[in-house]
Amino acid sequence: RRSGQYTMNHDHSKKIPDGASFDRSGSQDSLDELSMDDYWKELENIHETRGNNHEERVALVVKEPDEGELEEEWLKEAGLSNLFGESSGDSLESMVFLSTLTRTQKAAVEKRVETVTQTMRKKNKQHHIPDVRDIFRLQNDSKGKVCDGSEPSTVRTSENKNETHEGMKGNFSLGTDEQKSLLEDTPSSDTDINLEISFAEQAANLKDSSVGKIYKGGGGDTLLPNFRLPKDKTGTTKIGDLAPQDMKKVYSLALIELTALYDILGTEFKQQKAVKIKTKDSGLFGVPLSVLLEQDQKKVPGTKIPLIFQKLIAQIEETTLETEGLLRIPGVATRVKGLCQELEAKFYEGTFNWENVKQHDAASLLKLFIRELPQPLLTVEYLKAFQDVQNLPTRKQQLQALNLLVILLPEANRDTLKVLLEFLQRVIDHREKNKMTLKNVAMVMAPNLFTFHGFSSKTIEQSEFVMAAGTANVMRFMIQYQKLLWTIPKFIVNQVRKQNTESQKKEKKDKAMKKLLKKMAYDREKHEKQEKTPNDTDVPQGVIRVQAPHLSKVSMAIQLTEELKAGDIVARFLSQKSGNVQTLKKEEVFLYEIGGNIGERCLDDDTYMKDLYQLNPNAEWVIKAKQS
Repeated sequence: RRSGQYTMNHDHSKKIPDGASFDRSGSQDSLDELSMDDYWKELENIHETRGNNHEERVALVVKEPDEGELEEEWLKEAGLSNLFGESSGDSLESMVFLSTLTRTQKAAVEKRVETVTQTMRKKNKQHHIPDVRDIFRLQNDSKGKVCDGSEPSTVRTSENKNETHEGMKGNFSLGTDEQKSLLEDTPSSDTDINLEISFAEQAANLKDSSVGKIYKGGGGDTLLPNFRLPKDKTGTTKIGDLAPQDMKKVYSLALIELTALYDILGTEFKQQKAVKIKTKDSGLFGVPLSVLLEQDQKKVPGTKIPLIFQKLIAQIEETTLETEGLLRIPGVATRVKGLCQELEAKFYEGTFNWENVKQHDAASLLKLFIRELPQPLLTVEYLKAFQDVQNLPTRKQQLQALNLLVILLPEANRDTLKVLLEFLQRVIDHREKNKMTLKNVAMVMAPNLFTFHGFSSKTIEQSEFVMAAGTANVMRFMIQYQKLLWTIPKFIVNQVRKQNTESQKKEKKDKAMKKLLKKMAYDREKHEKQEKTPNDTDVPQGVIRVQAPHLSKVSMAIQLTEELKAGDIVARFLSQKSGNVQTLKKEEVFLYEIGGNIGERCLDDDTYMKDLYQLNPNAEWVIKAKQS
């Protein structure tokens, strides 16, 4: 029976000992029984809805992996599958990648490679089985590495100096020793989130100095710390600001970093694997997000959020967000079921009559949509990792883990989650009238996101009460700190810059070899090369050339000053109106950093250009509209 894992009657909350099972983790506020009541009521409503829905759905089976299989899968996900198996010879790119890892990230990779290697030896596979030490030795020997993470990288010998890439200027070599001193120099309050240094490195250093403060907070909305991101002069990078080829690298690094963080904190990080099940390939409810978006993009090209999801939120907001008990009070179950069937038939035809939909019914449909997804919104792979965030020792570490998990979500899931969290925040903004505080909303939404119908109860080993309180807390965190969660940590962006620089160096070497082999006219090329570097010739020092192909003023030389920001440059271009009328609004246009040591990055308006120019002197600067 599918709902076996939740069998409970409404008295459940009364049977719970007074918060006894609660002091398990410093992260948990003493969520009093009254507020937990909302959670159990919500679960009960969910079961009622399921009870009425006679079409039993196939439960999603989570596959128990064989020995070494998880680690092998992890290395593939991290883009390091060529460290083992048939293709293990072709690992030059991996070497570049490994050279940019921090000490703790390397340890996480070594641990997994070791397991895979041992498993392969046991199975006696006829592959080349590298020794984990060789992988890292190889890569430590190769000269001119930007950062190895295990050795101080700030001290460069003079003969080595020339080898650094012109564009690097030693700006982001964060060897571990340097990270440590950076940690000590950074005046940080408990509420500052340091994005410059690897989270796992911070945790390791905290562990070493054993000054890790564990927050013990009481209940209530006000007690979540007011975490903030200290201003970064080279600009804050948000998810969506980077080009796909760099985002791929960000994904690999985030996976390794999250694993390293969980390793340091002694929490097991396991990606779950779902056995493929047959899912609906059309319709609205119970359809995979990817399928929904595919059919929606035919109607509205470029849409990133399912249309039904957008429409349900709009419908709830249309009435007013001041309705008391919004999201908590369920719609009438039979009516919700009827609306569900009617929507399936008429939504895409455009013949569905929204005027008849009551607000509480729309809220129930929104939650139903989330629950009915064939795979959870937080994905099968990471649902357990999201739940396990509650086990991390400090609030700051919980936030860091959530930040990395959001980066790891597939784009469709991440975009949909973002719209949901923004909507939930708007509901909370009206708490004076609707009586829905952050805690209430988290209690009501947690069962919809975390108690996934498809998981067999085996995956939920914790006591139900602890699980309920924990997931409600994670839900609170996601709503409260959503603005921070969509930021790409600077240390990861810097690692991407390093990888790009190293790859370019290798490419240059390869090209040079090919040229020599072809015995091409070397002098002529040298001459051409000189002509081709306009950065040095036609633009004086301290001046950048900014292109704006779509604006009336197409190009401008801009003198860099200490205070000049990206937003100032955009404003300067927009004020230059000539013959053709300006159609682009300020909030649609951004300055982009393109090339050099990054693929492409959309700059936030507060980016200090001189600081960024020093970080990436070979970039081109282009003003254009952001692709939504």
